[in-house]
Amino acid sequence: MKKLFALVALLVFVLGACANNNSKSNTISAVELTERENAILSTTSNKSFVFDFNVDSDYKEVSVWVEKYESGKLVNDAISSLITDVEEKGSIIFATTNPYDSGKKQTFNIGISGNGGMSSINNSETTSDDLDAMASVWNNLEGKNHSIEGELLLANIAYSSGETMSSLSTDFYEDFEGNMKELEKYDVVYLLKAEFNK
Repeated sequence: MKKLFALVALLVFVLGACANNNSKSNTISAVELTERENAILSTTSNKSFVFDFNVDSDYKEVSVWVEKYESGKLVNDAISSLITDVEEKGSIIFATTNPYDSGKKQTFNIGISGNGGMSSINNSETTSDDLDAMASVWNNLEGKNHSIEGELLLANIAYSSGETMSSLSTDFYEDFEGNMKELEKYDVVYLLKAEFNK
């Protein structure tokens, strides 16, 4: 597990050095990874998401955390969380490993890199659900230069024991508080959120 953590931390640092220089100030964007970057991430993780941010000097820190919902109800508001200082440009990387111990344990890796350095955390969660036996869908905030004002939904991973399932709507990303009923159709949903603070 320590080797996986070290690989993810190294990747956070490497990808952070490649942060998009064309970003507008006080924005966050989903990163389109190269084939090589995807290959590196897929050797160390099951699902992964990368975002570049660009902030002005008013912003001092960023908080990133994972929330867990079961059948639409919040059951854990911070399975994994990380707060770190920010300075100008940086990247947020979120990765999970395959569920293990019969699909009942999920590991979350969060890394934040920027001009000021790098911070990362690795946490595991044991669940009563066999996630391996469920269908899953995942998605992230799409596009470039989203405002960093307020609480942001960056990505989600959803599991369902039903026969068919679809991803969360784009409306959910635009207004997750007003569209929380969408989570009721899944057995388990993990939401990756972030907030930039002045």
